[in-house]
Amino acid sequence: ETTCIRKQLLKMSIFTKIIEGEIPSTKLHDDDQCIAIKDINPVAPVHFLVIPKKPISGISAAKEEDKELLGHLLLVARQVASELNLSNGYRLVINDGKDGGQEVMHLHIHVIGDKKMSWPPG
Repeated sequence: ETTCIRKQLLKMSIFTKIIEGEIPSTKLHDDDQCIAIKDINPVAPVHFLVIPKKPISGISAAKEEDKELLGHLLLVARQVASELNLSNGYRLVINDGKDGGQEVMHLHIHVIGDKKMSWPPG
């Protein structure tokens, strides 16, 4: 039952609606496995999201069978960062769960750049 509820939540997520074209977005990448879009609330001059088309609620819900997809997401993040000339570096962030700061329960990678980052983050 929990799996069924999780799938229903993912079907209603804003990212699912963006993937399905129901909500407009500024796409930076689109392939059969994922999309990359500009974040609507950027925290840096460059801030985009890499979102798998497969409905995975968060990184803690990823399965062994998802390892190729997870690798693909990182390679797309690198590719789009390169296309956006983030040659001085960038930060990848995956929030997971309530305490991890995840707001949309659909796995996504934040790519943040064109700004000097500090450590530790918030």
